[in-house]
Amino acid sequence: MVKQNRFEKQLSNLNEQMVQMGSMVEQSIEMAVSALVKQDVEKAEQVIEYAADVSNQERQIESMCMKLLLCQQPVASDLRMISSALKMITDMERIAVQSAEISELTIRMADAPYIKKLEHIQKMAKETILMVVKSIEAFVNKDLTLAQEVIEQDDVVDDLFIKIKQELIYLINENPDNGEQSTDLLMIGKYFERIGDHAVNIAQWVTFSITGTHGETN
Repeated sequence: MVKQNRFEKQLSNLNEQMVQMGSMVEQSIEMAVSALVKQDVEKAEQVIEYAADVSNQERQIESMCMKLLLCQQPVASDLRMISSALKMITDMERIAVQSAEISELTIRMADAPYIKKLEHIQKMAKETILMVVKSIEAFVNKDLTLAQEVIEQDDVVDDLFIKIKQELIYLINENPDNGEQSTDLLMIGKYFERIGDHAVNIAQWVTFSITGTHGETN
């Protein structure tokens, strides 16, 4: 019984660490989009540095999961949860890296005014943040419905990326001098699209942790 209580406490601690990493990732996206919109080089540099903190958190959770797997011999449902957490932290770390890559482009574009308003990019950022938050919440609460919402929400992000691409193509056709910045903004849109994809991956691992089946829920 004592051993079981200790194991349950360790699982609870794992959930807490996952929530903390999710919060860190959420902050990295928020900082990246704020730096982008305001052309704030200092904040963009902070995002790049912050990615290392997220990587450290990933390593800590990975170590925690490996100890649980090796020392506790978890039952099938707990085994799925721990192995899913290992997969999810990889996606979360990649989100922080892509936030940093967005910030690198922000720094590169900081010396010139934007050729277009960034409303669709801001909407993409908002949607991806929501997807990340929901996916972690779904994991902690074992909520299949919420995981499915994340998967479906990816269509919104994909549609926004298509709009951004169409707008930038129009601007290049209108004036070839817009080409360089348009390419950078398109890459930023692509990074946000990838962040959405990572959130979907997390949601699908949530589904696996609950049902034993990886993929979209019905």
